[in-house]
Amino acid sequence: MNPSENIDQLIAGITDWRGKTFASVRKVILEADPEIIEEWKWMGSPVWSRDGMIAVANAHKGKVKLTFAHGAHLADPDKLFNAGLEGNARRAIDFFEGDKVNAKGLRSLVRAAIEYNQTKLKKNAPAGSRAKASQTKTA
Repeated sequence: MNPSENIDQLIAGITDWRGKTFASVRKVILEADPEIIEEWKWMGSPVWSRDGMIAVANAHKGKVKLTFAHGAHLADPDKLFNAGLEGNARRAIDFFEGDKVNAKGLRSLVRAAIEYNQTKLKKNAPAGSRAKASQTKTA
């Protein structure tokens, strides 16, 4: 089974409100950018990546948790982060029964995470490849 099929199966197995919320969160994440890759890590956690990890999601008793790998570095104008606020790297959104997924705000966070990953990649690239990349852009 590929990661997307694993995630399909996971969501199908969550028969209460958390399954619907999980599916909504997944849909918004995938709509944010067509190059997002779904992964299946840590013995059963859906992970979304593009140029690095964006977020991981899990259904817990009483909530669905979406944790952004570099959430502490992201602007959150819609104030979606409501968990893990004291961490130096991660930030999370806990969805509880009755919560509505703020699709617009979540898409913005996902795009900001991708931008952060891409900036980090460029910054960490060897000096020669950065010079080649800037020459290619100006040509």
